[in-house]
Amino acid sequence: MLSGTPLDLLLVAGGIVALYAGAELLVAGAGRLALGIGLRATTVGVTVIAFATTAPELFVSTIGALNVSSDIGLGTIVGSNIANIGLVLGAAALIKPLPIAERVLRRHVPVMTLAAVLLVVLGANGRIGRLEGVVFLLVLAGFTAFLLYYASADPPSVAEDHDAGAGVSVRDVALVVGGLIVLVGGSRWLVDGGTGLLSALGVPDLVIGLTVLALGTSLPELAASVVGAIRGQAEFAVGNVVGSNIYNIVAVLGIVAIITPIEIQPATLRFELPVMVAFTLLLVGMMGYGRRLTRIDGAILIVGYAGFLFLLVP
Repeated sequence: MLSGTPLDLLLVAGGIVALYAGAELLVAGAGRLALGIGLRATTVGVTVIAFATTAPELFVSTIGALNVSSDIGLGTIVGSNIANIGLVLGAAALIKPLPIAERVLRRHVPVMTLAAVLLVVLGANGRIGRLEGVVFLLVLAGFTAFLLYYASADPPSVAEDHDAGAGVSVRDVALVVGGLIVLVGGSRWLVDGGTGLLSALGVPDLVIGLTVLALGTSLPELAASVVGAIRGQAEFAVGNVVGSNIYNIVAVLGIVAIITPIEIQPATLRFELPVMVAFTLLLVGMMGYGRRLTRIDGAILIVGYAGFLFLLVP
């Protein structure tokens, strides 16, 4: 049996392959499924795909906070949100410029910004306790009710797609469920392998969370958004990231904080959290200017993410 570094490398390689395969399945089924049940592509991107690809963050953050330290959970979420913007949307925009739907700017982006600012405000005292966790979950409940209201009030028309409201196909459901299972499994392999490699080098928990765990748990979003961009489904590429960044904070941190309070180091308050807010505001500005993310925007985001990693690792 393999052990140590060879096994870790095998897990990393297997995880990458599984993530891409899972994203192909997920994107293939989600578009038709969304229209079949009467949802717009932007709505399913912000809800079904975003919440599903947030499952790795929820699993890793909860287990890490309980078994290792709260640094693992917080680092994974903050790093994942930065990676979602800098790496995921940056790469997707480089592949193909992404138009931004007006409803995404008006309904979803403000909530993403609110979640990022709320994390900084509630964590300013160096701790996110159970009360703050309840506040996050209340925001989650309000956001979900908001989406459901608009989904019923503003369904896609047959003029937009002939399959709108045609019903649910068993094949499409199987594709989505199968894609999610493969995505979560691939993320777990990648995280296990990457964590094993870095832990052997004595890398601190917070840095592991901000780098390998954040990147590993963001790979479902990366795979889904890149495949969506390649297929010309910008709604999924953008909605997936916006929704994931919302759920990472209000759902994942809300649940983790209720299970076990999260301590925030002063260095995190001074650097990582402001960087997360800065990336969020930069993205909002790019989306608002011209209602699209261009290849230049994508390059700026990727360079910014590379700069963040450079400054993070001593």
